[in-house]
Amino acid sequence: MVSQSPQVMDLTSLRAVLADLRARLLPSRFEKAQQPDPQTLQLGFRTLRGMIWLELSWKAEVPRLVEISAPPKQGAGSTLAQQIQHGLRQLALTELSQEGFERVVQFQLAPRPGQPPQRTLVLELMGRHSNLLLLDDRQRITAIARQVRMHQSRVRPIGTGDVYSAPPALQGIAPQLDEPEQRWRERLELLPLSLEKALRSAYQGISPVLAKHLADPHEDVARARLATSVHELSDQQWQVLHQRWQCWLKALETERFELQFDGPNSYRVWKPASASTFDGESLADLPQPGQPLSLRLGEYYATVLQRQELNRVTQDLQKQLKQLRTREEALLADQRAGLEETGGADDLQQQGDALLCQVSPNRETIDRAQKLYGRARKLRRAVPALEERLQHHQSRLALLDGSESFLEELIGADWDRLEARTKSLLDLREELDDLLAPKRLRRRRQGSRRLDPQPLEIHSPAGLLIQVGRNHRQNDWISLRRARPGDLWFHAQECPGSHVVLKASAGFADEDDVTLAADLAAWFSRARGNRRVAVVRAPVEHLQRIAGAALGTVQHKEGEVVWAEPDRARQRLIAGKLLA
Repeated sequence: MVSQSPQVMDLTSLRAVLADLRARLLPSRFEKAQQPDPQTLQLGFRTLRGMIWLELSWKAEVPRLVEISAPPKQGAGSTLAQQIQHGLRQLALTELSQEGFERVVQFQLAPRPGQPPQRTLVLELMGRHSNLLLLDDRQRITAIARQVRMHQSRVRPIGTGDVYSAPPALQGIAPQLDEPEQRWRERLELLPLSLEKALRSAYQGISPVLAKHLADPHEDVARARLATSVHELSDQQWQVLHQRWQCWLKALETERFELQFDGPNSYRVWKPASASTFDGESLADLPQPGQPLSLRLGEYYATVLQRQELNRVTQDLQKQLKQLRTREEALLADQRAGLEETGGADDLQQQGDALLCQVSPNRETIDRAQKLYGRARKLRRAVPALEERLQHHQSRLALLDGSESFLEELIGADWDRLEARTKSLLDLREELDDLLAPKRLRRRRQGSRRLDPQPLEIHSPAGLLIQVGRNHRQNDWISLRRARPGDLWFHAQECPGSHVVLKASAGFADEDDVTLAADLAAWFSRARGNRRVAVVRAPVEHLQRIAGAALGTVQHKEGEVVWAEPDRARQRLIAGKLLA
């Protein structure tokens, strides 16, 4: 699984988002603040057209200001969210401002539009120095996301109660649209630097992302050109670069932006037009997509961050499963070695018998025989305990086999939504921590768990519900706890994988329903790579829990084997018409 890093929101992207939000968000009434994670705040504003939600993040790797769809209710009780909620209550957002080429946004809020602001929310998007601050009408900080102490920054320590001061001034000069081409080129050629270093040292607002877009629309060419010395560029290359420079500044000046997911980076918000396009067609005349730019960017960041989280959880689970397997196999080997040693009990018994069968055994010989008998008895008494431990570790290894199968399926489940896959992985990790914990802790955790498992639910061709367990707890829940007489149970024969239950108790299940359920059982198993897979089908009333076995392990009677094709299930899942 490849992890894609999110593109940094630079000044150009921030300007594009603000231009989009001003047209739709001003004025609006603040309604809700919540903090879904320690470095992100979500704000809800009420407009005449409905609610608009913003996500403000000061996370060092990906600071951002974007619009999001209505989020789930989470994090409203955090200290920062409560401070923001109290400080902005009953206020209207009257202005969104950003000065120059600094990535600092000010949300100004007043009792009514046209009145002086009473509160100012400041979002500073500056990499690892990013921060969020709430100011009162005297510009004093009443709430802050990250306190900056003197030992952390001698340049700008900042905390609650301080008067807000702007970040240090940017180096370089502000780019200007009316700067002559010759003067612009001379400024960049002043020192023998690479093109990228020259751009970023001479002018403000030039991010690595923007530098690539200015250099060339193709990543390899852009990288090579940015690494080239400014004294080695041809006149033609300078002309093309200046043309794209002008297009960028024109987009900033007119606030006409276009979001496209192409070029040398993940996305761009301005059009690096050709000479003919720039001369004859205004950026204002270019077609704009129907969905707001800020919301599309919010969806982009949500998707990339979800992929990162998915990748992180997957790697953690793989590492955890590998460590657990190594440990359980070592313990199993120790128990087997101990069990083999018990086979010497008969030899010890015979040695003792031989000593006592001597014609006139002395006291020392009798004592040696008694010790041999004692060792033999001890070994025989150890057999039941060793066999129990052996079964215990075999059961845990079977549980790990199932968990590895679930993990493999989730890694390849490109048909499923990212957030659903991430949640399933987190559930699987929590389940492992729980099931492999000591019994006393396991009982405590089970007592605190309130929510029922949420298996994958799919509609059959006839409209019946098909449930698929994606971890051990879900397998147990759908097969033994929520199954009703008349339901049909499916599982790949002699292979770790998911339990599949066709809810035939709710209606008549025809052949297509049964075929789909069998195909799903084949796909959600470790045999998914085979063209055909043997699947056991049995009525749920013929299932029985196996005492001492791993959670979700059942035995059945009167089951029959049907042949399934896992690829058929995959194709139907990709088609996206099965999920309930």
